[in-house]
Amino acid sequence: MLKKLLSIEDKTIAINGSATDYVAFGRGKTPLLIIPGLSDGLKTVKGTGLMLWFIYRLLARDFKVYVISRKNELKPGYTTRQMAADLALVMDQLGIAPANVMGISQGGMISQWLAIDHPGKIIKLAIVISVSRQNETTRQVIGNWVTLAGDEDYDDLAVDMMEKSYTEKYLKRVRLFYWLIKKMSRPKSQQRFLIQAEACLTHDAHAELAKITCPTFVIGGGVDRIVGDAEVQQDLADTIENSTLHIYPDLGHGAYAEAKDFGERIYDFFINEV
Repeated sequence: MLKKLLSIEDKTIAINGSATDYVAFGRGKTPLLIIPGLSDGLKTVKGTGLMLWFIYRLLARDFKVYVISRKNELKPGYTTRQMAADLALVMDQLGIAPANVMGISQGGMISQWLAIDHPGKIIKLAIVISVSRQNETTRQVIGNWVTLAGDEDYDDLAVDMMEKSYTEKYLKRVRLFYWLIKKMSRPKSQQRFLIQAEACLTHDAHAELAKITCPTFVIGGGVDRIVGDAEVQQDLADTIENSTLHIYPDLGHGAYAEAKDFGERIYDFFINEV
């Protein structure tokens, strides 16, 4: 009943011999596409409509928000560029191109390729806590996650993802719930997580970032222990000509969840005229 009242859609669409889960909500006419991060490898957005509406309720005021997962069935070697190509097909099937696009973490990697290879599908782009090419931090952290997932050590994987993402102040409030986070973070498919993690490790769009011409907003954390510190986000912004940059100096990879003004910053970027 509440989902109907809030106009939340929780659906699946066929794509390239597989299926893609997505959630949609909001009463605005302009589509705003959100591409989630590597957590999508643990669980798709299926069944998370109410939670996503709550997180992005400010955007739902003026946009029709779509949060779209990767395909349910992934083949080894599936790259972030291929993920972007499939996402473009989903946008066509849903009739939501062009759209505003926000990519978070690995979603930011995918959004880079979407803007490079399918520029006509994006109005404005927000790249949040992401990276255009790998560095020592990403190789070590995500490489360790690959090892943990390969050993089916999902409890340690869930804890390390939390500890690497958030500040100590935030973690003090949530560590009591690690038992629940561990339970919820067990991947439905080990292979699906590993394929997406490997795609993070091979992502490299840096040489083609200059092809991104749409207005772009780069947001990062100054103490990000997963993709690297402010220099990584500065590198992204410097290479994309029509871009602006905002760094949360005391926050890390979870800046989008911890910063009280994150939603307002994103809303203002997308709502204002070019």
